[in-house]
Amino acid sequence: MLKHPFLDIPYAPKLRHLLSPFDIYDREETLGEDLAGYDINLDTDRERLIKKYIIEKSSDLSYRHRKVLCDKLGDALSDETYDFSLLLRQAPGYYCNLPFGWGEMENPRGFFEEIYRLTNELWKDDLQKASLEDPSTW
Repeated sequence: MLKHPFLDIPYAPKLRHLLSPFDIYDREETLGEDLAGYDINLDTDRERLIKKYIIEKSSDLSYRHRKVLCDKLGDALSDETYDFSLLLRQAPGYYCNLPFGWGEMENPRGFFEEIYRLTNELWKDDLQKASLEDPSTW
């Protein structure tokens, strides 16, 4: 069974985990100011944000964790009724503050489609490696 990267519990990825690099709680003057320089509704800024904060800063995830997380996102994207805007709202018991305006993102599904496209492109080798293994042995 695949374990959480930091805890001794089974890894059960949530799509909100993809947003954790953008959590500005108690980092408003540093990360918050950096993120304020981007327009989350511009495709070019979205791509830069995803590459800088998700792709480059996910070194704590093994190739197996990346595969499971990408599969989870792929499943959500294949569901035409999945409401990605819910992930951008503050959830009870979830202490992640996203930058101002992200809750009103114009195309949340498009943002997650871009995450999926870039992770599959830039983590291609890791995803391929994991796909050659039997997940029941993890």
